[in-house]
Amino acid sequence: MLASNLNKKKYKNICLIDTSLKLAPKVKVSGGAKCNITNELVTYKNYLGDEEFVKELLKKFSKDDLLAFLNKNQVFPKINPKIVKGTYFCNSSQDVIDMFTKLTTHVKKYLGTTVLDVDFDEVYKIKTDSKIIEAKKLVVASGGLSYPVLGASSIGFDIAKKFGHSIIKLEPALVGFTVQKEQFWFKNLAGISTNVITSVEGKYFEGSLLFAHKGCSGPVILTTSLYWKKGKIVIDFLPKKRLESFLVGNKNISSALPLPKRFIQEFLNSIELEDKATSKLTSLELEKLKLLKNYEFSPAGNFGYSKAEVTKGGINTDEINHNTFESLKQKNLYFIGECLNITGELGGFNFQIAFSEAIVCVKQLNSI
Repeated sequence: MLASNLNKKKYKNICLIDTSLKLAPKVKVSGGAKCNITNELVTYKNYLGDEEFVKELLKKFSKDDLLAFLNKNQVFPKINPKIVKGTYFCNSSQDVIDMFTKLTTHVKKYLGTTVLDVDFDEVYKIKTDSKIIEAKKLVVASGGLSYPVLGASSIGFDIAKKFGHSIIKLEPALVGFTVQKEQFWFKNLAGISTNVITSVEGKYFEGSLLFAHKGCSGPVILTTSLYWKKGKIVIDFLPKKRLESFLVGNKNISSALPLPKRFIQEFLNSIELEDKATSKLTSLELEKLKLLKNYEFSPAGNFGYSKAEVTKGGINTDEINHNTFESLKQKNLYFIGECLNITGELGGFNFQIAFSEAIVCVKQLNSI
C-alpha cells in the first residue's frame, strides 16, 4: 500500500524486500482466500492499543476511503456477515495482489530475500541473505510473529530494539484456546460449532464457537482471545434465549434444547446430570442446567503463533510520531503495520488499520 502510493517522480529508487517468493502471502490466505479487507462497523473500539491514536488514524483514512481506493483500482469488496458482522470480502484475495502488482511496477522487488540486520552510517545498510541494500529512508512493515510458515519473523522488533525502541509484550492473538482438565469434554466435540456470546474483560462478542481437538476456536473465540489476559471467560450457549422457555413439556433435555445433541450430552456428563425429562428436573438440577447461560472457564493457554492470525503487543506507539510514523528515536526510520502495538479484532479490522497507517505515512514521505 505504501510503495504503491509513493510519488514516483520524488522517489525514483524504491525497493520492497520480502522473505516470501511471492507478493503479499498473508493477503493470499486471508479470509479463506477472499481477503476480509475491512469492516462496515469499524471504530477505534475494535482495537487493542492507543485508542486516541487509532481514532485519529481512522479519521485520516477511513473504511470509505479504502473502499474508494479499491473501487478506483477495479477491486469491489462486498459485505458478507456470515463469519463476522459487517466484514467486507473481495471476490478473491488474488484481486488485491494483482492490484498491488500493477501499482508497484516501478518498485524494485527483492522477493525470497531475508533481512538479517540493519545498520546506520549516514544511510541505512540493510543486510540480507544475498546482498547489502542501502537506503536514505527505511520503512519497516514486517508484520508480527504469527504465521511463521509465511515467513514471519522477529526482524521488525529486532530493528526497533536496535534503535532504542521498547517492545510491549508479544503474544499470539486471534487464536484458539487450549483447555484445562475441567473442560477436556470440549475435545470430544471437535468439529462441532454453535453460536454463543462470550464475555471477557467487560467486552461481549457474539458468533460461532468451534470445538477443536485442543480446546475451542471459531470466530468468536479468536476475537475473545485478543482481550483475554488471565482468568475466566464466560460463555452463553443460548444467546438471546431464555433457558426456561425450553423446559416445558415432557421432552428429554437433549431434545428440548436448541443445541447440537452431542454437545448437550457432553455438557450433561461434565456437570453430572442425567438426560431426563425436563418435567422431572429438581430445583438443584435446574440450577446446574443454568450454567448453559453462564459457563465460566479459564483457558490453559492458546494454540500458539503457528495458528494465530496476528501478534498482539509490539513497538510502543508512544515512541512513534503519530502524524508520520517516523521513529522518535531515529530519523528517517518508520514503522507501520502489525509490528506496532495496535491490534484489531477479527473481521477486516487489521487490514484496515494497516492500510490507514500506510497512507498516513506515505503522505508524509511525499510531502518532504
